[in-house]
Amino acid sequence: MAAVLATVNGGLIFVLIVVFYVIGALPMMGVFNKAGKPGWAAFVPIYNYLVLLEVIGRPWWWLLLLLLGVIPFVGWIAVLVITVIVMYDLSRSFGHGGGFTVGLVLLSWIFLMILWLGSSAYRGPAAASTAVA
Repeated sequence: MAAVLATVNGGLIFVLIVVFYVIGALPMMGVFNKAGKPGWAAFVPIYNYLVLLEVIGRPWWWLLLLLLGVIPFVGWIAVLVITVIVMYDLSRSFGHGGGFTVGLVLLSWIFLMILWLGSSAYRGPAAASTAVA
């Protein structure tokens, strides 16, 4: 009986993980669609970050900077700084400023939903431009 319950619980946990992953990736799918990129890319781990870097105009090797996270403390701070820069570039790519960046960093899912379902329009990769917002 315990083996059956463990199998049922394991299956339920797997289904919940998949459901939360899909719910979490939906707003990114909408952001990708607005930026003219394939929406399905939001559901593919690692590739979704590459597409995000393409949307904001950063080079692909920025993905490698996330490997700094394996270094205790200093690496974690570096990944946090990289995340803030990426969210700032995403915010600028849709015509928003620093306040929206704070929202993207602290409440990512909600502010990605605002980018997707709101009136924000994609204005091109912000990191590729030299203009200061």
